[in-house]
Amino acid sequence: MSLGTGTEALARLAEERVDHRFKGLPPDADGLTVGELAAQRRNLFTGGFTTPVLALSAERLEHNLRLMETYATRHGLAFAPHGKTSMAPRLFQRQIEHGAWGITLAVPHQVRVARAFGVQRIFLANELTDPAALRWIAGELAADPAFRLICYVDSVRGVELMDEALRGTGRPLDVVVELAAGEGARTGVRTEAECAAVADAVAAVPTLRLVGVAGYEGEVPRADPERVHAWLRRLVALAADFDKAGRFAGAGVEEIVVSAGGSAWFDAVADVFGGIPGLSLPVLKLLRSGAYVSHDDGHYRRITPFNRVPQEGALEPAFRLWAQVVSRPSAEQAFVNAGKRDAAHDLDLPSAQVVRRDGLERPATGIEVTGLSDQHAWLRTGPEADLAVGDWLGLGLSHPCTSFDKWQLIPVAEADGTVVDYIRTFF
Repeated sequence: MSLGTGTEALARLAEERVDHRFKGLPPDADGLTVGELAAQRRNLFTGGFTTPVLALSAERLEHNLRLMETYATRHGLAFAPHGKTSMAPRLFQRQIEHGAWGITLAVPHQVRVARAFGVQRIFLANELTDPAALRWIAGELAADPAFRLICYVDSVRGVELMDEALRGTGRPLDVVVELAAGEGARTGVRTEAECAAVADAVAAVPTLRLVGVAGYEGEVPRADPERVHAWLRRLVALAADFDKAGRFAGAGVEEIVVSAGGSAWFDAVADVFGGIPGLSLPVLKLLRSGAYVSHDDGHYRRITPFNRVPQEGALEPAFRLWAQVVSRPSAEQAFVNAGKRDAAHDLDLPSAQVVRRDGLERPATGIEVTGLSDQHAWLRTGPEADLAVGDWLGLGLSHPCTSFDKWQLIPVAEADGTVVDYIRTFF
C-alpha cells in the first residue's frame, strides 16, 4: 500500500454520495457528495440536519490532537494512538499529522481498514493466530518495504501457529512479548520465566523477529498509582533482561520497542519509561492511548491522567449528541428521540447538558437521563426544568469507543454550528 494510494483513498471519502445510510444528515442533501455537502458549510441547527445527530466539536478535536502531541513530545514518547476508538481514517491521518508514530489496532479487520487508507506503521495489540489474516499481512509486508507491523505474542502455541501460517511468505513479522498485568488480568504471559520461553520460541523460527516487550497497564488488578508503577517497572526490567541476554539480536533489529499506555494511566507510563536504562539499541517508548481524540463527558473525564497532572493541560470532550423532545407526558417526565442505537451506554448513561429553543442555548438545569430504550432517552425533569416538545437537547456521552461505532458519518461543527467536515467510520 503506497502512500499515494492511501492519500487517494482518503480523497475518495469526499466523493461518497450522501443518502439514507447516514443518520442525522439533511434529507435534501441526498445525492450530494460528502465534499459537496461540506463545502456548503451548513449549520447543524438550521441547515436541515435531523435528530438524533451526533456531532464533533471542530475546536475541541483540534485541541485534543495538539495536547497529546505536545504531551508525547515533552516526555520523549512515541505515540501510536489506538485506532479502534474511532475507526476513522480521516482521524488516523490527523493523528499522524500531529506526530503519531503510527496507529494501534486490535483485530485483522481494523488493520485492513488502516492499510486501505495508507497507514504505514501499525501496532497490533493482540496475538494474531488466524492463518488467513497472517498470510494477508505477509503479503502486505512483501509488497510494501516501507510498511511495518508489530504484533503481540503471548504463548508458545501462538508462536507455533504464526510460524506455520507464515512459512515461505517473505520477511519476518516483528513481534513483542506481551507481559500480563497480573493474575486475573486479560491477555499476556503471566511470569518472566514464561516470557523467556515465548522469546525462545520466537528465536527458534525464521518467520518472526523479536523486537521488544509490551502490555496494558489498564488491566492491573485493583489499579492505583503504586500498583501501576510497579507493573510498568516489571515491564521495563523484562526489556532490560531480554537485552542483556541478547534476545534482541535478530537480523535487522534497529531499536527495542517498549510499549504500554491506555487512556487512564499514561502519566505513569511517562514516569516509568522516562527512567528506562541505556540498552544495547535505541528504545522506542511507544504510548498507545486512543480515547483522547474525542475524550468524553463521563468515564474518561473522571479517570484521565490530566486530573492528576493539571499543569500538563486538560482534554476537552468533543462529542455532543443532539436529540429532540418528542413527548412531555408530565411535569416530571420527558422523552427525546435518541436511545441505545445512538448513544453509548455501556459505562454511563448520557448526561443532559444544554437545551436549544428558538436559536438560544441554555444549561439543561433540572434534567436527568434515567434510562434508554432502543430509540428514546427517558428524562426526569425537576420543577426548575424548562423543557417543551420540540426543544433540542444536547447530551454528553461516556466512552468514545462505543460512541463512534454507532455513527457512520459524523458532522464536525464549529462553535457556532457551522459544519466544516464529516468523519467516516468503518466498524
